[in-house]
Amino acid sequence: MIQNGMIRGDDRRVDRQDESKVEQIVDALTLFDDALMSLVFDKNILLTQLILRIILGRDLKVISVKGQEELKNPLVGGRDITIDVHAIDTNGEEIDIEIQGDSEGSHVRRARFHSAMIDSRMLKEGDRFKDLKDSYVIFIYRHDKFQKGYPMYRADRMILETGDMLRDGSHIIYVNGAYKGDDAIGRLVRDFHSKSSGEMFYKELAEGVRHYKETEEGRDSVCEAVRKYAEAEAEKSAEISRINTLIRSVKLLMKNASFTLDQALTNLEVSDNDRLIITDQLVK
Repeated sequence: MIQNGMIRGDDRRVDRQDESKVEQIVDALTLFDDALMSLVFDKNILLTQLILRIILGRDLKVISVKGQEELKNPLVGGRDITIDVHAIDTNGEEIDIEIQGDSEGSHVRRARFHSAMIDSRMLKEGDRFKDLKDSYVIFIYRHDKFQKGYPMYRADRMILETGDMLRDGSHIIYVNGAYKGDDAIGRLVRDFHSKSSGEMFYKELAEGVRHYKETEEGRDSVCEAVRKYAEAEAEKSAEISRINTLIRSVKLLMKNASFTLDQALTNLEVSDNDRLIITDQLVK
């Protein structure tokens, strides 16, 4: 803090403590953490190509990779998504790689929604449906999503009555982050859990982690990403607290003054956007 042109010593100490905490967080990061993963994969074609060859089991060639790419929903008010790693190969097939560190947001319907968002952007007006390229949504999950012990769980549509595959080109894959096999998938999973490049098997992964955790330039980028993430989480928490306070006030007016929901919102001069959020919470 600056007071009368002077920086107070205790604030310098707090700053050093904060920086020390950031450094500790960076030391503990693995590729399951967005702050590190998004930097390592962004525009890294060779690394993304390696990962996809291991998971898909074929010699594909990646031509484009974007990290943390936002896909806008064409529907006004519709939900957008941010893809962890968005890759395109030489066949025009589109691949969404999602790195999932915990169970939050890992519902199977999320994969369905991601798949639909990717598919909806592939065809232009007048294009034939049969020209739609294959799409892949791949979740590399820290744990065993389905608790069956398989290295991967591959979900393609099937005709139930005949058992035949539909072959519509939509593929969803979950990689088991708890798998410990001594094979390509097992080594890949261990690399994702590693905190330093020296522990890693695949050199492409090791080089990316080494740059962002063990060089000054790269580490500065990760530290900044950690700070921004912390700020965003703090803002999110403050916003949730603000909305919850409004909801409590609305409920009190409805109970004590016998107001309708609309009357309570109007009395409190709640904004149009907050009205939608609060109404969604209270009217179920």
